[in-house]
Amino acid sequence: MGGGDKGLQTLGGSPVLDRVIAAMRGQCDRLVLNANGDLNRFESYGLPVVPDDLVDYQGPLAGVLAGLDWVAAHHSKCLFAVTAPADTPFIPKDFVARLQDVRAEDRAVITCARSGGVSHPIAALWQVALRHDLRKALAQEGLRKVTDFLGRHPVAYADWPVHPYDPFFNINTPEDLVAAEVIAAGR
Repeated sequence: MGGGDKGLQTLGGSPVLDRVIAAMRGQCDRLVLNANGDLNRFESYGLPVVPDDLVDYQGPLAGVLAGLDWVAAHHSKCLFAVTAPADTPFIPKDFVARLQDVRAEDRAVITCARSGGVSHPIAALWQVALRHDLRKALAQEGLRKVTDFLGRHPVAYADWPVHPYDPFFNINTPEDLVAAEVIAAGR
């Protein structure tokens, strides 16, 4: 998307992030945004905004770590936290409940969404205690690939259908934004 915030791209007259927040508000007790750069661009959302605390941009896992650290610092009794990408406007209404149900069945420490056989590792439920191992993997081992980190831990997958549309469709290109407009218009 030319280096801009994908979540701030307009879909159906409002930012994609508005849709993600609306979907998550009904499923979570608290929300926090992870972002880097000028955090004031998210001020209108009235949510805590936490940047990655590791040097250089280290990818999505650094954002997961920032979120897990925030949860541990502000909600110490919370054992699990959920992450959702800001460029995924069609998060299902049963997202968190299904992740929790599958996690309980499989006793996993990470539960990822999966649709049409494709996993979405940032659309996931994470054990907050994983933050220690995650920090070590990022800061000391230089690990960057989400799937490499997942391979180290018990992971379960919650499945969703992709018809009439993929609920984890994400917007990475201008063409994806056009496709998302078509999906949004048909919902």
